[in-house]
Amino acid sequence: MPTSAKWWIDGDESAAEMLARVSAERSVSLLPPPLHRLPLRVGNVVELVGPSPSAKTLILIQAAINTILPSEWNGVHYGGLERSVMFIDLDCRFDILCLSEMLKHRIMNLNGSMNKMNQDQEDIGMQNFDTRRKSNIAYDEELYTLCMRRFLYVRCYDSFEFLSTLKTMHCHLQKEKEVKHSSIHLLMIDRKSLSLQSVFETVVQEIRKLVQVHPMLVIATKTTTFGDRNFANEAHRKYLPDTLDFRNAATNTRQLPYQENMPSVWQSFVTHRVHVRPSDHVTIVDRQNHSLYLSEWLLPSLSYLDKFIVQDGGVFLHN
Repeated sequence: MPTSAKWWIDGDESAAEMLARVSAERSVSLLPPPLHRLPLRVGNVVELVGPSPSAKTLILIQAAINTILPSEWNGVHYGGLERSVMFIDLDCRFDILCLSEMLKHRIMNLNGSMNKMNQDQEDIGMQNFDTRRKSNIAYDEELYTLCMRRFLYVRCYDSFEFLSTLKTMHCHLQKEKEVKHSSIHLLMIDRKSLSLQSVFETVVQEIRKLVQVHPMLVIATKTTTFGDRNFANEAHRKYLPDTLDFRNAATNTRQLPYQENMPSVWQSFVTHRVHVRPSDHVTIVDRQNHSLYLSEWLLPSLSYLDKFIVQDGGVFLHN
């Protein structure tokens, strides 16, 4: 199992800086649903599994935004970590514009809320200004640029490129740390194909070495397959009865014909596993229909399900 964090003073940092770094590395508390249920720490390897589509990549994007945003900027509270994220795209379908738009939406929402509070304190005659000006105030381009610089994106077209990336990542991360004075906090691996099975022993070795030198939380996606589609659809219907029994629903989830297709070296490397999937239901929020998703922790096993939706560029729990 990978080590968690470096508990000694790093380089020229002071004791106070070391304590602040260790405190930040001990626990990652800003993760979106369904990753919020347990206290994940650097050194953990989380596998996010589910059919396609089941919002796995959107969950990664939300976690990335929570990490690259600062805690506070120009008097506005964003609640982020102000740390960097490394996103390795093995499916070659990641849309960087999706990340960009979700980040802009978050900045504009929080800035808009602050502007509204300030505006309420001003003279009523000042409230009738042009809506385009209000939009410009809400969008902080400097903050957006700084956040995007903290998102490091790598696209790998085959397993050899992936291995090459892992083997050279130490030097790359060291340079990033020297230039930005901040280490990578999240390593994300987004993949759907199974073409990496033959090289996963080396992959695990390389990731383990990286986490030992650069303490990070690792989150990897995996697409699941089902042997009996009819049985899976029946389980779908059992998820959301009129009165949801979480204990029974969780039991139904475990009965799904989930086929583990990863080699044992990877399975033993994973410390946490979350299963996500779309439901057959939609829900109405703010007079709009939204797809409803379900999630269950498989490792460690928890006896309840979470329901969540994707709304306004974010992932939110739904009661």
